[in-house]
Amino acid sequence: MNIQLAIIEGTNILKSKYIQTAQLDTEILLAKALGKDRKYIVLNNNKFLKDKNLKIFEKLINERASRKPIAYLINKKFFWNFEFFVTSDTLIPRPDTELIIEQILNLTKHKSKMNILDIGVGSGCILLTILKERKNFYGTGIDISKKCINISKINAKNLKVESRTRFYKTDVDKFDQGKYDLIVSNPPYINKCILKYLEKDVVNFEPKLALDGGIDGLSEIRKVIKKSSELIKKNGKFILEIGFDQKNKVINLLKEEGFYINNIIKDLANNDRCIVSTKYN
Repeated sequence: MNIQLAIIEGTNILKSKYIQTAQLDTEILLAKALGKDRKYIVLNNNKFLKDKNLKIFEKLINERASRKPIAYLINKKFFWNFEFFVTSDTLIPRPDTELIIEQILNLTKHKSKMNILDIGVGSGCILLTILKERKNFYGTGIDISKKCINISKINAKNLKVESRTRFYKTDVDKFDQGKYDLIVSNPPYINKCILKYLEKDVVNFEPKLALDGGIDGLSEIRKVIKKSSELIKKNGKFILEIGFDQKNKVINLLKEEGFYINNIIKDLANNDRCIVSTKYN
């Protein structure tokens, strides 16, 4: 079978499973099976596939047909301007989370040095992107998952910022290292009862630990806000990603812990997605 036929077959399989990006996904997976890039696929339509490559491709297509996300099948995801190594142990970086990067870069454009804490660091996409963009900043990432910490370390090395990072496997409640100019967090904030209604790509494959926000979706957010109020310097900035319907409750929690609300940022779908606040006492 040549490349062109393999793409047609793979695309048809994914279309039959109502996958919107069927052809793009097929090309990406065939490139992975061949150890090439997508450009090679496009320019070598008539090239025949070796049996071993075809077997790998068929396995990848079947996994994608089961709704396993592309990022987990190719173990990478672009976020901001950088490529991140990801596995099914980490949440896949989302375009909406790039709003946090925009906010932090705006807030820090006149700062020469800052010490940043990322609570629930995951793949490291937020913290490490900031360190790539701000050459004199230092970052600490914490996560309850040892596997996430290991993946963050790999990404820090790949992005050549490991000398400016520290990572700790710890529950947020138990962490008490240092004081920070800026704290950022994208905690689990999905209501436990709603989890089963999420898209299959998410609920069947992404780590529950990174999604489940408890009965009201706020159990982790409460812990993050409380701990941040202890670890942040006076007048420090706190940037928190939230669920689309959590704004008012989270604002109240922040005010109770001595934070002033600077800004509410909407995501690409016009939902409230991110709160910027300042610690004032």
